[in-house]
Amino acid sequence: MRDLDALLAACAVRIEAEGLKCPLPLLKTKKALAPLPPGGTVYLRATDANSMRDLLAFAAEAGHEVLYACEEGGLFEFVIRKGPPVRA
Repeated sequence: MRDLDALLAACAVRIEAEGLKCPLPLLKTKKALAPLPPGGTVYLRATDANSMRDLLAFAAEAGHEVLYACEEGGLFEFVIRKGPPVRA
């Protein structure tokens, strides 16, 4: 497992989405990733029960890498690295 402290230190954006319901954690993550260059990272902390499913599916579909995903006591934490541009 990667060291979460090191991942957090490298994150360009931190999103505190506790208390926000679906789809807001996902939308905030998409918005935060959009202006970042490939390789930029975003940290998300959420309490929405759909977060794990939604964020993992989004990252896979969009070509991003999930560096960290954890659920503990109803708190979901993610570190996502922006992937290269998707070619049409």
